[in-house]
Amino acid sequence: MGQGAILGYFDVAQLAIYMFWVFFFGLCYYLIFESKREGFPLDSGLRNGRRDPGIIAMPKPKRYVMQDGSEYWAPHQRDWEQPPPAGKPIAGFAGAPIEPTGNPMLDGVGPGAWTARTDKPDVTYEGLARIVPLRVAEPEGFSIDHGETDPRGFDLVGADGVSGGKVVDLWVDRSEHLFRYVEVDAGGHRVLVPMNLCRVGKRSVTVRALLGGQIAGIPRTANPEQVTWLEEEKIFGYLGGGLLYAEPGRAEPLI
Repeated sequence: MGQGAILGYFDVAQLAIYMFWVFFFGLCYYLIFESKREGFPLDSGLRNGRRDPGIIAMPKPKRYVMQDGSEYWAPHQRDWEQPPPAGKPIAGFAGAPIEPTGNPMLDGVGPGAWTARTDKPDVTYEGLARIVPLRVAEPEGFSIDHGETDPRGFDLVGADGVSGGKVVDLWVDRSEHLFRYVEVDAGGHRVLVPMNLCRVGKRSVTVRALLGGQIAGIPRTANPEQVTWLEEEKIFGYLGGGLLYAEPGRAEPLI
């Protein structure tokens, strides 16, 4: 019997590798199982189609206590309680692409899809609203860096070169210390345009995801000085939908 052998045909090295395989399989199972707390079960996309949990079963709802004392349960039913997206499958098989049937940028289909996140604003460690207008954050020392272009007062121009409104403010992330949104007066009401989809020029700000006339249709915030997670989802869904549906040619093949 060799050194390290437990039996004549079984030694410590074999035991270690078998234990590693068991551990690694258990780890993979655990990660897949826990990942199903968001986004599952899958919707087949067919009318009266089944909800597919996948190979591994769904976890039971688990209560998470948030920093502010509120509770968050996952998995949850919020997505299923929402009205179905205004779209229809282009074919009769499960997983077929869905095309919008109404306003493609508001139908929640394809690049315009959004999920029903909590309708509360994100907060900083201190409990303050994380994303606020610069007019609110300026007394705290936030400002546009010296030498950088101040776009307030500029026209916000769409991909067609048409102005959709005037930039009236910027919204700053108190935690990350950067600008998240451009606030635009779109003819009587104000909307937020994600800063990472804007290009600031010398005399105007351009957003190529939308046409000028579509900027006023961006979903609004309920509070003029706060934006909630749910509102951010809808804003990005609208802009994401515009990347494909703002004009008919965008949804056609490139070749």
